[in-house]
Amino acid sequence: MWMEYNRKLILEDGTEYFGFAFGDVCEKVCEIVFNTSMVGYQEILSDPSYTYQAVVMTYPLIGNYGMCAEDYEANTPTIGGLIVREYNDLPSNFRSVESLGSVMKRYGIPGVSGVDTRKLTRSIRELGCQKVLFTGVETSKEEGLALLAKTGIPKDAVSKVSSPAKWEAGGPNARFHVALVDCGVKHNIVRSLAAKGCRVTVVPWNTPAEEILGLNPSGVCISNGPGDPVDVWPVVETAKALRGKVPLFGICLGHQILSLAYGGRTYKLKFGHRGGNHPVKNLKTGKIEITSQNHSYAVDADSLGKTDLSVTHINLLDQTVEGAECEAEKVFSVQYHPESAPGPQDSTYLFDRFLVWMEEAYAEKNGY
Repeated sequence: MWMEYNRKLILEDGTEYFGFAFGDVCEKVCEIVFNTSMVGYQEILSDPSYTYQAVVMTYPLIGNYGMCAEDYEANTPTIGGLIVREYNDLPSNFRSVESLGSVMKRYGIPGVSGVDTRKLTRSIRELGCQKVLFTGVETSKEEGLALLAKTGIPKDAVSKVSSPAKWEAGGPNARFHVALVDCGVKHNIVRSLAAKGCRVTVVPWNTPAEEILGLNPSGVCISNGPGDPVDVWPVVETAKALRGKVPLFGICLGHQILSLAYGGRTYKLKFGHRGGNHPVKNLKTGKIEITSQNHSYAVDADSLGKTDLSVTHINLLDQTVEGAECEAEKVFSVQYHPESAPGPQDSTYLFDRFLVWMEEAYAEKNGY
């Protein structure tokens, strides 16, 4: 039976998974992770946070509703690869403009279907994230392991996906002006802020604090993005310099960056959190939110006890920190995605909270 396959995956632990090619047919080494979302493969494919990662989709059928022009989270997808149980190359959806496979081929993204994704996901949960090689069936295990051993995962992911220049969204006469530090921002964060009546100026990841303050923003948002937060220490230094000068809102990687800016620590999770079904408890209200998540790193709870940040949200699956704040300096952050395209919508209130703090900061500045 395996002779019918034309592609395979070789993992660092020596296991092999055979399947069928879709998307681009290339040899590539990535970090393998899994996502438990039932919908949203287009948003996953185009989320910059998946740069250099191969995503195993636990939902068994992928590609059936095609790709829609309005649903991209970045103009150029940078995901490492996609691994699915069953791939549908004949989508049925009135909004679809092309198939998932054709988009992946255009951007050099390899895909493998026909894989036992349940077994592969259990392996990742038990052994943790590891490197994986996309290759042809003719590549021997020994050759694949040798290639994996000598190939590292790059640490330049944020600089790779961040916008090289400033750009704007939202109405020019909006009440609030948000400077958004682009560490790999999802477009729906920009859309969500604009929908709340904000003018958004998106700035490159390495924009200095002085330049950001020179924009005279009502508040600053630090976006999501790929990789280890300590690899983008210039953003941490920027966050330090902005503390107390303007309201700050961190999302995902931005949450980790703000925690580091206050003296906290981060660490890598065994297999990360990825999917639209993670329960998070808001410690201030007692309410449970079903959240959308995508991250490999987490903030150490004990380290925050020695800072000016307090924990506001926790993950009910593993008790990890999901939110923090410093009310005195109007700074708050969450590990999950309040914009959460394509859902759930439990956490959109966080954008309203950002608006309240920007309004309060404006009143204080002008003596109201």
